Amino acid sequence: MNSLERFYATVDRKPVDRPAAWLGMPDIFAQPALFEYYGVKDMHELKLAVGDDFYAVEVPYQSPTASAIYAAFDWYMDGNVDSEDRTLTADGCFKDAEDLEDLDFFEWPDPAKYIDVEECRRRVELAPEGKVVLGMMWSAHFQDACASFGMETALMNMIANPEVYEAVNDKIVDFYLKANEIFYEATKGKLNAVLIGNDMGSQRGLMLSPAMVKEFIIPGCKKLVEQAHSYGLKVIYHSCGSIADVIPDLIEAGVDIVHPIQALAAGMQPENLKEKFDGKVSFCGGVDTQDLLVNGTPEEVRSKVKELRTIFPTGLIISPSHEAIMPDVPPANIKALFDEAQKIYG
Repeated sequence: MNSLERFYATVDRKPVDRPAAWLGMPDIFAQPALFEYYGVKDMHELKLAVGDDFYAVEVPYQSPTASAIYAAFDWYMDGNVDSEDRTLTADGCFKDAEDLEDLDFFEWPDPAKYIDVEECRRRVELAPEGKVVLGMMWSAHFQDACASFGMETALMNMIANPEVYEAVNDKIVDFYLKANEIFYEATKGKLNAVLIGNDMGSQRGLMLSPAMVKEFIIPGCKKLVEQAHSYGLKVIYHSCGSIADVIPDLIEAGVDIVHPIQALAAGMQPENLKEKFDGKVSFCGGVDTQDLLVNGTPEEVRSKVKELRTIFPTGLIISPSHEAIMPDVPPANIKALFDEAQKIYG
């Protein structure tokens, strides 16, 4: 099987020769050590050297205040949108909004002005033949809405002033639908899957109730999933943390793969997910990045991959349990993950 065949079989939970494996998106400060270890000079060469089944592509977004689409909104209205150090908890520009009229001062960006269509095509065309071309769309409307008010105010508005919260959320969703359409049209026929999502889980449970997730997050998720499906794309939906209680809602919204299996979060144990959702959805992740990949030995990493392969003979993309590999992960442990994932057992 090539990477594409392996991926589509995994999505459909059909037999595979070995698991599909995804490197994720190494943090910029983790990249130098990985480049040195593998003897490569950039991310393109690293993906090939690792043997990644995926070729992840970021949306090229460049505005006067942002160089990444996940930092497109200047919620502090100071021209300083820092995608590395931004926070959801600081007060945003809508903190004091009480009525719909209080939202009118904000100038919403037009993604058509800031997405280079030719650069979209160029990035996707770098993908080697047979790899899964994965668009990193993010489209994190819940996180953006939290940042626009400040998280505490956003969560309070969901209960006390839902009209104002939903008006902001709807504008954010519309922005991402337009941005994604530009990217999908530019790369039509060359993209296989997309990653979208919102962080809504903590280590021990959801950050808001399942009912609130269903009311305020799932409708936007469904629109984004349906849009991707209309282009024939598979959807990997990302949320860090403990989200087992809302996986049924993600399945109902049409999500193809849930990412990641955050190994140490409550209820996200691979055995539990297999028991509850076998045959209903596929997963991505499972190799713990909080302790195992940081402090474990290569042999311990290989052992975990073997265990995951036993629990999920198919239906699981082996990957670190966070898409951003941090600098504290030894490159030897990444190699151990891929070496074991890529073995074809007799």
